[in-house]
Amino acid sequence: MAEIGTDILKAKALLEKGELVAIPTETVYGLAGNALNTSAVTKIFTAKDRPQFDPLIVHVPDLDHAKNYVEDIPDKAIALAKKFWPGPLTLLLNRKPIIPDLVTSGLPTVGIRCPDHALTRGLLKSLSFPLSAPSANPFGYISPTRPEHVNEQLGNKISYILDGGVCTVGIESTIVGFENDQVVILRMGGLSVEAIESVVGKVSVQIHSSSNPKAPGQLKNHYAPTKKVVLGNLPDLIKQHGSHAGVLAFQTDYKQPHQFVLSPAGKLEEAAQHLFSALRTLDKLPVEIILAELVPEIGLGRAINDRLRRAAAE
Repeated sequence: MAEIGTDILKAKALLEKGELVAIPTETVYGLAGNALNTSAVTKIFTAKDRPQFDPLIVHVPDLDHAKNYVEDIPDKAIALAKKFWPGPLTLLLNRKPIIPDLVTSGLPTVGIRCPDHALTRGLLKSLSFPLSAPSANPFGYISPTRPEHVNEQLGNKISYILDGGVCTVGIESTIVGFENDQVVILRMGGLSVEAIESVVGKVSVQIHSSSNPKAPGQLKNHYAPTKKVVLGNLPDLIKQHGSHAGVLAFQTDYKQPHQFVLSPAGKLEEAAQHLFSALRTLDKLPVEIILAELVPEIGLGRAINDRLRRAAAE
């Protein structure tokens, strides 16, 4: 298993040697490698068993560093970065040639973001290169929000996990692209549509699933436990499946023996923070199926429902 600790210098030394390190962010834990080193990036795809047509996000400490790796940045992108970086926002921008094709799956754009976590930002500032860092889990499975989640799944493939505690947001970043002067949301995430529109005005949403994605997290089946997830009206589903099922509820206690309530207070931020841990917990219980309900389709609820629909996809 990997060593878990808070030694930035150790993480830095490993990354400079082309090795991988799991890093904390406010969203989920990432599996990080030197984004400019094709060998290190290849190790990320191999460790995750991730298909190379699924592009990676590049992490930088601030907007000034981002300018080293992307071409002209639209005014609306700069406005969003100034408002929400560091934070759960990824900007899809035209890349400079310094970013390897492998990182972007050959696409002309790269997803770039500044994570909101003191340890990782300190690490990024100490490095002379940015980090590619998809979620630190086997491809398609539930994203990790604690260091022990990483160790359970990838501990035999990496040597060090930088311990930043529990992720405060709990779902991946929102990905925003730019088409002419139009802002386009390509993946729902930890920053709400409403927050983005408060800065740039009306946006369009294009989160259709694809077998040939132009941004990370667009595949139809993703973020999934090993057990089948069924979405619907929980009282009806519980009647149908009874004691054989685990139950993932938003706010209501359904008095089931294998149950996880995301937010008894009905707060979407709390539900988002608990979502992946809840799916992981239910996946380990002696149940045959996981029954879940959608949450209100507002704010972070849109991102939660996106993850639930992908977890339940055939």
